[in-house]
Amino acid sequence: MPRKSNYDKFPTIRLDDQADQLHGGYAAIANHLQEFLRQADRRRNILTVDTYPGVDDREVLKELVRYLNPAHVINTLDIKKSEVQVRSLIERYLTDDRIFGVLTCHELVEFFDAEKLDEARRIAESWSDGLLLICGVGASLVARGACLVFADMARWEIQLRYRRGLSNWGAENSDEDFFRKYKRSYFIEWRVADRHKAQLFNDVDFFLDTNTANSPKLLAGHSLRKGLQRTANRPFRVVPFFDPAPWGGQWMKEVCDLDRGVANFGWCFDCVPEENSLLFDMGGIHFEVPSINLVHQHPIELLGEKVHARFGREFPIRFDFLDTMDGGNLSFQVHPLSEYIRQAFGMHYTQDESYYMLDTGDAASVFLGFNNEVDPAAVVRDLRAAQASADRPFPAEKYVAQWPAQKHDHFLIPAGTVHCSGKNCMVLEVSATPYIFTFKMWDWGRLGLDGQPRPVHLDHAIANVQWNRTADWVRKNLINRVEVVAAGDGWREERTGLHECEFIETRRHWFTGPVRHDTRGGVNVLNLVEGEEIVVESPSAAFDPFIVHYAETFIVPAGVGAYSIRPSGPSAGSEYATIKAYVRT
Repeated sequence: MPRKSNYDKFPTIRLDDQADQLHGGYAAIANHLQEFLRQADRRRNILTVDTYPGVDDREVLKELVRYLNPAHVINTLDIKKSEVQVRSLIERYLTDDRIFGVLTCHELVEFFDAEKLDEARRIAESWSDGLLLICGVGASLVARGACLVFADMARWEIQLRYRRGLSNWGAENSDEDFFRKYKRSYFIEWRVADRHKAQLFNDVDFFLDTNTANSPKLLAGHSLRKGLQRTANRPFRVVPFFDPAPWGGQWMKEVCDLDRGVANFGWCFDCVPEENSLLFDMGGIHFEVPSINLVHQHPIELLGEKVHARFGREFPIRFDFLDTMDGGNLSFQVHPLSEYIRQAFGMHYTQDESYYMLDTGDAASVFLGFNNEVDPAAVVRDLRAAQASADRPFPAEKYVAQWPAQKHDHFLIPAGTVHCSGKNCMVLEVSATPYIFTFKMWDWGRLGLDGQPRPVHLDHAIANVQWNRTADWVRKNLINRVEVVAAGDGWREERTGLHECEFIETRRHWFTGPVRHDTRGGVNVLNLVEGEEIVVESPSAAFDPFIVHYAETFIVPAGVGAYSIRPSGPSAGSEYATIKAYVRT
């Protein structure tokens, strides 16, 4: 561990030249919107505030009414279908399962009562007296008006609000299980809302950052779009988030300088653009925006043409931390095969992954594959017995191969391979992005942090387990498959994986001086796994030097092309290392 944490928990992207386009607080926001409306089309004195599901519509509407005093208000919750009608609409996608649904293909307009929507549109079309305020999810379906505002929020903040009692959009289910609320968002609400937002994005006059309650910030649409354009052409980091876990450890508290009063931190999502955010620094004031907006608006510059052609507007690579240092084992699990995830959940690629060991402690180990000569029937029998009774723990050591783990080891985990990290491991998980699709088989008899048993999906798991991945096969194919592929003065490049069945390639560079890299038309994701600080630079000065600290993950968009990395900081002169992931094309 570094002697003192230099991990940046709130990485920013400078956008100082747009600071005059930023307004904070409802009073200032209302004044600016009024001025904008005065200069807009007076024949349509309509303010439309479209919101993302999870935004506190009640707060936004209350404060705008307070400061704007509109002549009439259309709240989209009043024209939404009833919850009974919505449940009937989404039932086949929502399913009865606590965790898993099916990705929906619905459009937002289907969630509204057609007659009520038509009536609201008639009011807007003939409006001529005072200010008409249209507010809520899908407000622009009524009318875009003379001013269009989009109130946005990062998905991680929405999840935190679910835990505190936030309901799904119009559902009034505040007391429902968190996993079920998250499932409804993941498979339905966010998919529908993202399609809707993409259609509006380039026409939005102002974006509203609502990530902090009662502290909104309004930014001109052209300013945010300019910020995203710049981000798509330079290295950047998303804002990481950290979370406790039943198996969580203590390493991240020290290295990432986290709250010592929290019992543990098990997770860090350091590069999951679907749920992370981007933080723009505008003259010292921060404006937060979901990082998925960058993926949706600049897929070619960010991902590259070939990756985009394969994955569409999805970011296919995930980096996250799993901390079991002085903690416990992760759940014993398996991920679905590609065919299964398509047929069962509507996802077109699966969660292949790997464990890269950032650090390890005493007796660190990884469970991976089965012991040789395993009896599948016996494994299934004992798993079902463990699920049925707390008095019958699953004898994992009897069936599952357990491998000692050391710092910088790399364990490859193609879908269908049973696995879990043991205690005293600090894992950098390098994987494909559909991170929700984990089938737990055994969780060591633990309860979740909510005091409830953690979900186990044994039938799903058994349908995907590859029984032939036993110790001999694992040793040959999945552990430290390191191959030196290039070397030069003060550096060497190693291929470390992933397995040939997986679409991600990983390369580790050891270096004491500058190393040249090139995106070669595809997005790169990197983490500094050894050394205190590096500087990422453009040979043509296309972007400002970018500083990265130990254990930080950063993204280099495909459009960057050539770039270099050199050691910096007090440990310069010693050997540094990065791990880089990209999509094989």
